[in-house]
Amino acid sequence: MAVAVALLTIALVIVVALLAAAGAGKLARMDGATYPAALTRAATAFAAVVTLAAAVTTALTALLA
Repeated sequence: MAVAVALLTIALVIVVALLAAAGAGKLARMDGATYPAALTRAATAFAAVVTLAAAVTTALTALLA
């Protein structure tokens, strides 16, 4: 059961990160950025969401342990 919850949580984080990256890329293109610049902003947004999820997981693990 715990493995299923962990896999679903990981999938949810990846989906949210992809949505944030797509939104950041679209907003960058609407702002007039070139494709490489928009891709860089999208990658930065994706990495930020994944990093935030890791930080929250670490904080919750330390709190509950």
